[in-house]
Amino acid sequence: MSAVQRPLQAILFVVFAVACFAVLDTGTKTLSALVPAVMAVWFRYLFQALVTALAMLPRKGLKLLHTRRPGLQFARGALLTASSVFSYFSLMHMPIGEFTAIVMLTPLIITLMAATSLGERISPLRWVCVAGGFVGAITVIRPGSDVFSLASLMPLGLVATNAAYQVLTSRLARTEDAATMHFYTGCVGAALLSVLLPFVWTALPPMAWVMLVGIGICSTLGHYLLILAYGKAPVAVLTPYLYLQIVFATLAGWAVFAHMPDGWAITGILTIGVCGALGTWLTARDQARVAQARALA
Repeated sequence: MSAVQRPLQAILFVVFAVACFAVLDTGTKTLSALVPAVMAVWFRYLFQALVTALAMLPRKGLKLLHTRRPGLQFARGALLTASSVFSYFSLMHMPIGEFTAIVMLTPLIITLMAATSLGERISPLRWVCVAGGFVGAITVIRPGSDVFSLASLMPLGLVATNAAYQVLTSRLARTEDAATMHFYTGCVGAALLSVLLPFVWTALPPMAWVMLVGIGICSTLGHYLLILAYGKAPVAVLTPYLYLQIVFATLAGWAVFAHMPDGWAITGILTIGVCGALGTWLTARDQARVAQARALA
C-alpha cells in the first residue's frame, strides 16, 4: 500500500514517538540531579553512534562512512549537540510541559528563517501563526514576573540551534544517506563532548547508568518511529499529532514531579500548540501546491 493509504498506522507511530520523547525529557530531568550535563549528553551521542554502526555496518559496509559534505556533517552534529546541552540545562530549571511547549516553536522559527534567509514567500496567515507562537512563548516565560529567571531563556537557545539543525538537515538530505547523517551526528557529538569529559567525569550509581541507557533507547526508538510514520503518510496529516508531546509532557510533569501549569502557562501552551500545528500544516499545504503547479507546468 502507498504512504497515503495508511494514515492511521502512521498517526499511531507519531503518537508513540512523541510519548517516547516525553519519557526521554522526563528521564533527562530526573537525571539532571544525578549526572553532569556533559556526561549525560556524551553518553546519548555515543549510544547513537554505536547503535547506528552496529545496525548499518553489516548492511552498508564502509559506504556508511562516505559523505560528500564532511564540513556540513560536522556543523549539523555540532548544532544538535548544542541543542541537547540547552535541553539538558533547560530541564534542570523548567517544568517539562512548559519546556516542551517552547521547543515546539521550532517549526515557526524555520518559517521565519525561510522568509528572511531563503527568500520563501510566506502567506499572511502563516505570519499570524508565527506571531501567535511568540506571544504564547512570552506568556509561558513571563519576563518580569516572579516565575521568570534567566534559565527560562535557555529553551529559546534550543529552539534556535534546533531550527538551524533542521534547515541544514534538509539541505544535506538531498545528497547524503540518512544512516550516514545519523551516524556522523552521533560521532560528532561524542567527539566534541569527549574533550570536556575528563573534567566532569564522576562515579555514577548503577541506577543512573540504567536510566542513561533508557534515555538512549527512548531517543532512538522515537526517531525511528517518526521515520516510519513519514514513510506512510504526508506531513500535513501527521503534523498536528506531533503537538501531543506537550500533553504527554504535561502529564508526565504532573505524575512524576507533581507540577501542574498555572492558568497563564496553560494559555501560553495552548497558543503555541494551536499556532504551531496550524502553521506547519499551512507550510506543508503551500509546498504541496507549489509541487503540483510545477508538475503541471
